[in-house]
Amino acid sequence: MSKRIAFKEQLRRNAVALISLVVAVTSLSYNTWRNEASEHNRNQRLVSIEVLRNLGELQQVVFHLHYDQDLDMMINPRTGWAIVLTVNDLAMVLEAPLPETAENLRSVWDDNWNKLGRDDASVEAVIAALEATRDEVHGLLRNLD
Repeated sequence: MSKRIAFKEQLRRNAVALISLVVAVTSLSYNTWRNEASEHNRNQRLVSIEVLRNLGELQQVVFHLHYDQDLDMMINPRTGWAIVLTVNDLAMVLEAPLPETAENLRSVWDDNWNKLGRDDASVEAVIAALEATRDEVHGLLRNLD
């Protein structure tokens, strides 16, 4: 029997085993990919929700500082700084363009925090940067698988 016929015969006899091997490797590869994608999406969702929560707190600080100017509530710009820096740190693990948007929020806060309560343009700039960040987070959440 020639080598070619022997190979074809072995291939025919072991076809089920070879097909099973291909199916197993393909299934394992897909399952691994799907698990990685699911973990990535889970992490993006978790961090996005935390960023949204912090943005809500920052908006509350801005409103108190600008409109209420209520010092009895112990709201001060340092509270805002802590929240802005937390948002900036959290955004670093999110997909683009969120890191850049959060950095813009930090920059706008840096330029305007000391004018809150006295200058309407400053509150408008901070709220606009805050809303831009919020919109980017919403967009990220909508686009996850």
